[in-house]
Amino acid sequence: MTRSGACFRLSVPERPPMSSSRTLAHQDSAAPVGARSTLGARVAPNRDALVVLDRVEAGYERPVVGPFSLAIEPGEVVAIVGPNGAGKSTLLNTITGVAHVFAGSVKRRPGLLVSHHAQSPLRLNNVPLSGRELLALTGTDLTGLPDAVRALLPRRLSELSGGQLQILQVWASLAAPVDLALLDEPTNNLDVATVAVLEAAIRARPAGRAIVIVSHDRRFVEGVASRVKELARR
Repeated sequence: MTRSGACFRLSVPERPPMSSSRTLAHQDSAAPVGARSTLGARVAPNRDALVVLDRVEAGYERPVVGPFSLAIEPGEVVAIVGPNGAGKSTLLNTITGVAHVFAGSVKRRPGLLVSHHAQSPLRLNNVPLSGRELLALTGTDLTGLPDAVRALLPRRLSELSGGQLQILQVWASLAAPVDLALLDEPTNNLDVATVAVLEAAIRARPAGRAIVIVSHDRRFVEGVASRVKELARR
């Protein structure tokens, strides 16, 4: 699995559900965006869901987030917001199987394809690739690219600014042929015009493709999310 601009198939063995008696650390977002529900509550079974996290507590050497519950439906954009240290990136890593699940259960649709743009992506400054070659690695369709991305195709990654490299890596995940794209702080280092390009691309995503976004950019979240989940510190 590649953490940045990656397209990979999940084949993680399921863990049996485990009980938990800890107090819920999640609440509805106050943002006036889309539908709202409680992250800590159990989720109703849904055969169409791409991923179902039920009362999950996850982390690495120990739990750092949870218990939380979340069902991700095809075609929706879910934004995860909250303070630093709340475990938002760990929540995404739980979906991909990188984080360890200590309690609860994670169910993924068989054959699910996921891309993940990490908050601290791979450093590509010294990688001898062009923008076109990077996007080709994830199978990104190069037709209909916005000018801000198309202009970067012939350039070497080592020549790009932080913002240019960011939009290229985000695009490699967002436009890959996947069922679910996970974008961790995708607007970092982007100027206002490039954020607008990203917002337009999210709104024009293929039917059925779901996106989960972690972001501190409230305006961006309000512009693209169909649901907002607020994650408090454990």
